[in-house]
Amino acid sequence: MSSRNYNLHDGKVGSALAVRLTSKASRDVIAGIAEDGTVKIHVTASSVDGQDNQAMIRLLTEVLDIPEENVAIIAGESGRDKIVSILGLDAVTLTRLVRAHLE
Repeated sequence: MSSRNYNLHDGKVGSALAVRLTSKASRDVIAGIAEDGTVKIHVTASSVDGQDNQAMIRLLTEVLDIPEENVAIIAGESGRDKIVSILGLDAVTLTRLVRAHLE
C-alpha cells in the first residue's frame, strides 16, 4: 500500500441537460422535449461568436431561477446538440421546472 495521503471531498451536486439549440428563432423559448429526452431550446441570437449559447444560458437561468455561474456547456459548445451542466438542482427538480415552461 502506498504511503500517499488522499484528501477526499464532496463534489458539486447538480444534473445534466441534453439540449438541441436552434438559433435565429422568433423568440427565446423552451420549445419542447424530444422522444429521447433532449430539451429543444430556441433563441433569437445568431451563432456568431457564441451569442446563441449565451442567450440559451440566460434563458435557462431565468427559467430555473439560478445564478448564471451554475450553468455551463460541458459538451457541444460549437454545435446544435449540447450537454449543459446545471449545478444546485437535482434531475427531478430540473425536469419539473423545464416542463412547467414548455411552449
